[in-house]
Amino acid sequence: MSFYTECPEGVIVSVRAQPRSSRAGIEGVLADAIKVRIRSAPVDGKANKELIETVADAFDLPKSRVQFKSGETSKTKRIILVGVSLDEFEKMLKEIGIK
Repeated sequence: MSFYTECPEGVIVSVRAQPRSSRAGIEGVLADAIKVRIRSAPVDGKANKELIETVADAFDLPKSRVQFKSGETSKTKRIILVGVSLDEFEKMLKEIGIK
């Protein structure tokens, strides 16, 4: 799939944030990114903080292992899952029903 790639630090994942959603969670794959619904508005970094929390919860990772690579001010962002191999990430995707 084209929405993730492996790098020396872990796996880089493209995500599409949908702020002001009625519920938080990973919705699925939308084009070339994972769609992540978040309740917070994109004000003062609150949506970015909730995005990190939502992704960390979904993939059962500590928040410290989910970091922004780029796109903090846009809806489409690239995050890195630190210390996660490509095989581990693909298993995580299957566990949450993606793929």
